Amino acid sequence: MQKLISLLFLALPIAANAAATDRLKSFIFATHSAQANFTQEVQDNNGKRLQSASGTMQFVRPGKFRWSYQKPYEQLIVGDGKKFWMYDVDLNQVTVRKLDAALGSSPAALLSGSNEIESGFALKNIEERDGLEWLQAVPKSNETTFEKILMAFNSKSELVVMELHDTFGHHTVLRFTDLTHNPSLSLKLFQFVPPKGADVLGE
Repeated sequence: MQKLISLLFLALPIAANAAATDRLKSFIFATHSAQANFTQEVQDNNGKRLQSASGTMQFVRPGKFRWSYQKPYEQLIVGDGKKFWMYDVDLNQVTVRKLDAALGSSPAALLSGSNEIESGFALKNIEERDGLEWLQAVPKSNETTFEKILMAFNSKSELVVMELHDTFGHHTVLRFTDLTHNPSLSLKLFQFVPPKGADVLGE
């Protein structure tokens, strides 16, 4: 089964009547670190579930993140500020790329990058759904596999859902729980050394 991954993140309290785009901008401005549990589901055009996964996530802005997939397979994704590392435990294989090239106009760039969010994405508020306020982010670059990214905030102004729509007709739904805003995280979490004997692909 093909393994699909996604890199994303979270939210912060602001005015209850703020639009979703304002909440996202406030999040980018005020969120320096975060951690949460997540579930991830990949669906086809008809909403049929193709894959599901779960794990934990931490990040420190800008550019440092750690996604640990625990089910149904073990996979670790680390951004150390300069390089992007992806470790497949089952295959004992590591893929490494320059961080800028790996992120580009991706969901990770949207949430864990710099404050200049609108330089890479066109943002607009869309209709409420499921009791949540939604926004749409469309990458301005053509060098991305994402057509659009939807983000939903609850009544507490927390980002709880992200929907990633790719150019292959699939969309990935991520849901976040037990979010901690601006925790103190050790920078050792965002360092990665390939395990002994692992195949290293890339740079």
